Amino acid sequence: MSVAKKDYKRITTKSLIEMKSNGEKISMLTAYDYTMAKIVDTAGVDVILVGDSASNVMAGHETTLPITLDQMIYHASSVVRAVERALVVVDLPFGSYQSDPKEALRSSIRIMKESGGHAVKLEGGKEIKESIKKILHAGIPVMGHLGLTPQSIYKFGTYSVRAKEEEEAEKLIEDAQMLEKIGCFAVVLEKIPADLAKKVADSISIPVIGIGAGGGVDGQVLVIHDMLGMNNEFSPRFLRRYLNLYEEMTKAISQYAADVKSSDFPNEKEQY
Repeated sequence: MSVAKKDYKRITTKSLIEMKSNGEKISMLTAYDYTMAKIVDTAGVDVILVGDSASNVMAGHETTLPITLDQMIYHASSVVRAVERALVVVDLPFGSYQSDPKEALRSSIRIMKESGGHAVKLEGGKEIKESIKKILHAGIPVMGHLGLTPQSIYKFGTYSVRAKEEEEAEKLIEDAQMLEKIGCFAVVLEKIPADLAKKVADSISIPVIGIGAGGGVDGQVLVIHDMLGMNNEFSPRFLRRYLNLYEEMTKAISQYAADVKSSDFPNEKEQY
């Protein structure tokens, strides 16, 4: 966590823009439930993303596509109840905004009213411009998401690095500038070359949050199950594991099971 240059009692979209202008890096992690969100918020993380990655790490789906709007609202409301400082951003799930700007607005309103989230995040650039504008016109803050967009996995056919070719790189820059122009407060860049990500961050005044996009951006985001080592099957280059909870939790649970079997637990001090 970077050393804060200003003590923000509550992080807002305005706070994040101030952080960028002050050269302070922005920390962002996912959370999907009350207990984890309470820990993340207490630890001082600036932004909590209620990501559609819940489809993978919480529900065991292969992709983010199956998670529903109702399920996202459930996860987001659990997180919001725990948070006192962080800005809570909620992913709009696949199918809730792509085809119809009015549907995008309805989905966003449901998230804001039913979960208490502070902002929504959408994947895509000019293809969803009208949906983003519709949401913004209703006064709902929007975070963009460019580069690797997991909801489009079947279009891409791979989770490999995006925007390595000049044409796609130019489009990404144009999309980022468009997102700033229409009023988004921040943009996530996922799995793109570090030089390109820095170029984007330098070309716009809103914060750029990277995941697999190098250190030249304004902040970083990771999936909490990955960075805590709860998921031992996912090891991309950009992931730094700060703990190995998979191993530690397996040991603890195995010991508990053994203690129950041997009648070691509970002992005389652990009963009434």
